[in-house]
Amino acid sequence: MSEIEKGWYKQWFNSPYYYTLYKNRNTAEAENFVTKLVEYLQLPTHTRVLDVACGKGRHSIAMADMNLDVVGVDLSEEAIKEAQTHAHNHLQFFIHDMRLPFWVNYFGVVVNLFTSFGYFNTQREHQNALRTMCQALEPSGQLVIDYLNYFPIVQQLPAEHFIEEDGIQFHVKKWSNTRHIIKNIEVKDGAETYSFSEQVAIFSLQDFESMLSAYGVSIKAVFGNYQLQPYHADTSDRLIIIAEKQQV
Repeated sequence: MSEIEKGWYKQWFNSPYYYTLYKNRNTAEAENFVTKLVEYLQLPTHTRVLDVACGKGRHSIAMADMNLDVVGVDLSEEAIKEAQTHAHNHLQFFIHDMRLPFWVNYFGVVVNLFTSFGYFNTQREHQNALRTMCQALEPSGQLVIDYLNYFPIVQQLPAEHFIEEDGIQFHVKKWSNTRHIIKNIEVKDGAETYSFSEQVAIFSLQDFESMLSAYGVSIKAVFGNYQLQPYHADTSDRLIIIAEKQQV
């Protein structure tokens, strides 16, 4: 059975090498994005927010600092262990699989940021994850999905590069098939070599529109980058969806 079939995210996201490879992710960019997002959504103080696949909580922490009541969930035990060191009365973290229900009809906003979706092998699993997000929203609640914009990425594949961080060497290869963008990461740490994988499903704006409609959620706005500029399918860096749950 291949690493992807086993559920690549269970091993990779719990590996210290994941955080070494991506340690230079731009925290300031994340904070600026959250600030723009909260301003756009016009969220009142102490709006209840669910951050699905929160990782170590960088977006959750930023939202809590803006006087929102935030709950972050993630499958990675190591990530949640780190995130919980930042917890307080208005910021909580839990280990949770996004494919399973979580606090139904409770949150004013649900966010899924930095391409934290599309990890699974089957359409049913992706639908289950979206169901969790949509069911967690209270009526008229807002859903934010920040996804990769696949078309420009696919046009640039295949890609291969080498990175060294903290004396650890990473050999990264990317490619795509009809369903996924796939990344293989070979890690050389001293005399030891390890292999990890990432896969993200290829979804278009129309795909999301169709999937969300099954749960009574409709798209209200779409942006193409973290500055919330207009979305263009052929050139935008991101596919950022703002959707709203219908009132009962």
